[in-house]
Amino acid sequence: MRVFICVLFLICIGCSTPNPIETKKHLSGYWIIQSVEMSDGAMKEFSFNPIIDFIEVTDTSGIRTKVEPQLDGSYKNNGAVEKFTLKIENDSLNLYYQTPFDNWKETVLIATDSLLEIKNRDAKIYSYKRFVSFNFEE
Repeated sequence: MRVFICVLFLICIGCSTPNPIETKKHLSGYWIIQSVEMSDGAMKEFSFNPIIDFIEVTDTSGIRTKVEPQLDGSYKNNGAVEKFTLKIENDSLNLYYQTPFDNWKETVLIATDSLLEIKNRDAKIYSYKRFVSFNFEE
């Protein structure tokens, strides 16, 4: 009986919805894309991408920009910055973007120290891993 209760407890923990406040704490940083799951379930894998996403979050807003890591540990920005507003809705963390040309919403499915998954308005799920800058001194 104890084994059954332990297994049931572990299943419940694994199925629980991520806390949006905890999710928000892990969102800022440099992220490199790993894969995209299309709305039909097809997967597109990325073995290498020279461009990474930089996300910076402050209280209820943030920015997202594309950067290119340099060998000296710095980052070269492409100049385009997308601003977003953060909203917690129905136990989810949502990012609302607005530009002069469009507006859209993305939902953060997972954000941990090492993994980020975001679902866009086309039901595509983007999976990222945290980028670690180059260090040739070790």
